Amino acid sequence: MKKASTKKKGQEGERLAVRFLERQGYRILDRNYRNRLGEIDIVAEDRGVLVFTEVRTLKASAGHSPEETIQWKKQQRISRTALAYIQHKHLEDRPARFDVISVIFDGNRSTLRHIPDAFEIWEA
Repeated sequence: MKKASTKKKGQEGERLAVRFLERQGYRILDRNYRNRLGEIDIVAEDRGVLVFTEVRTLKASAGHSPEETIQWKKQQRISRTALAYIQHKHLEDRPARFDVISVIFDGNRSTLRHIPDAFEIWEA
């Protein structure tokens, strides 16, 4: 039961993140992009820059911020997946960055924090 509610909370966080990005003028290119290397929650474009966005959602009672859960191994997986996306879509000439959106649910309220350029691309 807990797994289903965690998944539902994550999906709601992603929906809020997409809505936020669209209001900021981002163009959503893909959601939940998957390949054999991993998954990227949101792929968007912001003034010609490809933005690979990881969305993390937690309850306020978690005791830590959602973005703290994105360790170097996850960053590496996202980075490799993004590089494969860029090659697959023939977008090698486009600048890219990695953003994080954290969503914290506190009862019926949610707080969203956008962290542009949250981590660097991993080449290896």
